Parts: sequence; structure tokens; C-alpha cells
Amino acid sequence: MVLTPTTQIPLGFKAPSFKLFNPVLNINQSLDELKSDKATLIIFMCNHCPYVIHVLDGLIQLSNEYLAKNVSIIAINSNDEINYPDDSPEKMIDLVNDNVIPFPYLFDETQNVAKAYKAACTPDFSIFNKNMECVYRGQMDDSRPGNLIPVTGQDLRLVLDNLLIGKEINNFQKPSVGCNIKWK
Repeated sequence: MVLTPTTQIPLGFKAPSFKLFNPVLNINQSLDELKSDKATLIIFMCNHCPYVIHVLDGLIQLSNEYLAKNVSIIAINSNDEINYPDDSPEKMIDLVNDNVIPFPYLFDETQNVAKAYKAACTPDFSIFNKNMECVYRGQMDDSRPGNLIPVTGQDLRLVLDNLLIGKEINNFQKPSVGCNIKWK
């Protein structure tokens, strides 16, 4: 594992389009069909990263709350499944079912989507407004494995709440940090 932060790029970029395999549903799903006209959270994550595992329960709780507010949440696994078999689509199904993950968890086999989003780590969070312009690219909150800070999702919640009420988003954003994406 190489500790890696979110790649900081200028906000306002348009969400690159994609159509990826959802192993749970055994279908391909596109950004166009999954996005929201309010806010869309895209998460690059994987099955085995200790940073993802650390925030997973809090992420599921946050997701259940914001899905009810018509926020779209989409997770993408871009890790190399050959060298990291714990991140295979079959293991993705297990993770979803074992944890009752309420959002689509898609597989980026070619890693082209991760590259288009300039994703670097797991978890890597980006929030897009109704026009699919990135307004946030950073951490879920200050909690990390071993630092004893509770997982609250406060950074994501603040941005999503502001988007839902039409309030301006603060441009100061702390990058997420986690395992590097396992490139082929």
C-alpha cells in the first residue's frame, strides 16, 4: 500500500461520461442514467483498502440519508483485478451484499474512467452539481484508521447540504487520502 492523496485539479470540470459494468445487477450502467439533477457523488473505492473499510459504515449511513434526498451516489472500483483478486467483480458482489451497500458499485476494468477523473486513491470523492460540474474533490472527513476521530462524513455532508439549498461551496477542500489505485 502506498499512502496517496487525492489529485488536486481545478474545480468546475465536467464529469466525464462512462458506461461501466455493475456486477451485482449484471448490467452496464451509464453516468447519464445514474446521475441526479440535484447532486452526484462519485467515489473511487475498492474492496480491500483499509481506508475504504474504515469509512464504509459511515459512507453507507450517509448514502442512505442523501439517497432519500435525491442525491445520486456512484462508486467505482478501478483496481487491477488480476494482481489484486480481492478487488474482482465477484468480491465486489460480496462486499455489496455483506454490507447492504445502497448505491451502484461499478467496475472500471480498463481503468479509463479512473484516468478520466484523475482518480488517485481509494477512497477518492468528487461531488458534482446539477450541471455535472465538480464542486468538491476531497475527503469524507478527518477520520483515518488509527486516529480515533469518528467517521461522520462532515466534509461531504456540508457540500451536499449546501448544494441542496443552493448555497455557495467553499473552495478550501482537504484532499482525501488512502491506498493508491492499483494500476495495470
